[in-house]
Amino acid sequence: MKVFILGRGKVGAALAAAAKNAGHRVRVQSARSWASAGARPPGTAKGGEETARTGVAARKIDCDLAILAVRDGVMPATISALIAAQSLPTTAVVVHVAGARGAEFLEALRPHVAGVAQMHPMISFADPAVPPTLLRGNMRVSGDPAAVKVARAFARSLGMTPRELVGADPVGYHAAAALVANGAAALAAVGVALLEVAGVSVQDAPKMLGPLLRSVAENVENLGLPGALTGPVRRGDSAGVAKHEALVADRLPEARPLYRALVAAQLPLARALPDATPEQLAALEALVASWK
Repeated sequence: MKVFILGRGKVGAALAAAAKNAGHRVRVQSARSWASAGARPPGTAKGGEETARTGVAARKIDCDLAILAVRDGVMPATISALIAAQSLPTTAVVVHVAGARGAEFLEALRPHVAGVAQMHPMISFADPAVPPTLLRGNMRVSGDPAAVKVARAFARSLGMTPRELVGADPVGYHAAAALVANGAAALAAVGVALLEVAGVSVQDAPKMLGPLLRSVAENVENLGLPGALTGPVRRGDSAGVAKHEALVADRLPEARPLYRALVAAQLPLARALPDATPEQLAALEALVASWK
């Protein structure tokens, strides 16, 4: 497949690397030159000639799939530039990678291409220089049938599972993804701070928590919930939870509200599992109630 990726940021770089490894013919273009405030299409001089300075061609880009990996705020200008320059072939399908936007984000492009779609990889992208593996990841696709067909094939070629999620609210979907991905990073930061309190170096702490987080992810994927829950709440160990809470309150008080909230969030999972007795669960519930 001939793939054009507009955007060399975190998502664009990762998709480009994975697409090349999958054997696609990939062309990547920086998005900066497309965010021009000028009226003329980026990549053309005032007289309309193609310029080497920006690298954006006034002639059509030869591609089957165009991936717009640009920030939401510059997408309208990007679309306008693509239309004005007539850069994309009418046979191409165009997708964006925004999680909270549906295919209608590319509505203006519909008359000019074969179809448009959302193609959002549910993967955490932190650094374009260190792209994450996309294998076994999920790719949400939604939009015009022709574009969805191409996006599904592209996702499968990267070793990902395409999911159409018909009727799913894109904002709710993206909120869940952001909460887990970004919340896990924030939680890891608190974990690093607690390990430092315990005497572990700041250099070693992240290296210790990384494998732990991976094991949690594997349990969530393979066992589901509530089966992935482990630890003192699952066991009904109210004394252990109280000891942890007291240490956090004493040594890292700014993390106390988070610790308490997460213990409370574990209770419904623990109730659905057979490990703790009713009496143990009641003691945990009483402990949590005493924190309010």
